[in-house]
Amino acid sequence: MIIQSERVWVAGQFAPLQLEVQSGVIQGILPYGTQEADEDYGTNRIVPGFIDVHTHGAYGFDTNDAEPAGLRDWVRRVPEEGVTAILPTTVTQMPEILTAALKNVAEVMEEGYEGAEILGIHFEGPYLDMEYKGAQPPEAIAVPSAEQFREYQMAAKGMIRYITLAPEHDEGLSLTKYCAKTGVVVSIGHSSATYEEALLAIANGATSMTHVYNGMTPFNHRAPGLAGAALRIRDIYGEIICDGCHSHLAALNNYFTAKGRDFAIMITDSLRVKSCEPGGRYDLGGHAIEVGKDGLARLKESGTIAGSTLKMNRGLKLLVEEAMVPFDAALNSCTVNPARCLRVDDRKGRLATGYDADLVVLGDGYEVVQTYCRGEKQLLG
Repeated sequence: MIIQSERVWVAGQFAPLQLEVQSGVIQGILPYGTQEADEDYGTNRIVPGFIDVHTHGAYGFDTNDAEPAGLRDWVRRVPEEGVTAILPTTVTQMPEILTAALKNVAEVMEEGYEGAEILGIHFEGPYLDMEYKGAQPPEAIAVPSAEQFREYQMAAKGMIRYITLAPEHDEGLSLTKYCAKTGVVVSIGHSSATYEEALLAIANGATSMTHVYNGMTPFNHRAPGLAGAALRIRDIYGEIICDGCHSHLAALNNYFTAKGRDFAIMITDSLRVKSCEPGGRYDLGGHAIEVGKDGLARLKESGTIAGSTLKMNRGLKLLVEEAMVPFDAALNSCTVNPARCLRVDDRKGRLATGYDADLVVLGDGYEVVQTYCRGEKQLLG
């Protein structure tokens, strides 16, 4: 199959090119018009597929529901926003619920599914800080334990690829070291850690931070905190929710200015309410949530921000058009940067020969014209 456009994103720029796709892989990249095209997208932009490493659910489904049909429906439909790969993300709950959720994702991965690729699981909690728990259920927060984590990883059949934890509660940083040694990305989040504690965690294997600015000690010029660490330590990854609500547009610009083009990771942190009609009854970790007119999900009882309904293509547009982040840095944050963080950048995150044919065709308004997941043209709802 030959796919072409006058604007294909290669080597940090747009160029008139054709992509030759076979067996789900980009087999060659040729000048525009070299061969007869099966699909010609004109002046629409073709960019790498988006990767969301922190997303709890959508379409009424949550990872913790442990329902195979719900997970399959989610990954089948999420390409409508340009997403071609995800990490289904848990939320803190009791061990039996988390175990069931992990088993469900692992079994669906084994049995097969259509749509966006499941790259593994993001295990957010239960090893978090009570003060900075955000909307995470306090009754289920636990002390970090490498022994318990091994049991969770067994239930997940080794598919936990990313964990959010509060390192200040990880005695001797034993879980941090264990995860780093076994290839699990350690992300600091929902944490009261100081700047100095963050440095120690990074020195012992942490390589990312979870939803920067949110669920962490704030920046102060005399006590930089985790937010200050995210800005100062430029060669570790950091997720950021790019909906303009979790963080002010100026804060988004400051973050990308400090981080550069290679280490910021856009996430949605989306909940089951994404793409659902307003007014329904929903929950997060057993606690009722509601969606406001601003699109934010909040705990019904306290009003605490619980997550977002952000779509990745809208996040890209907001970064570029409103937060004034350079296009290459914004695009990297949802393509090659998460791929590198997860160590799948040998096949994901860019348009190049030998890479998976994960493609998004974007209109000038950032609307998704078409998505291809591993070369398969997706049916967009």
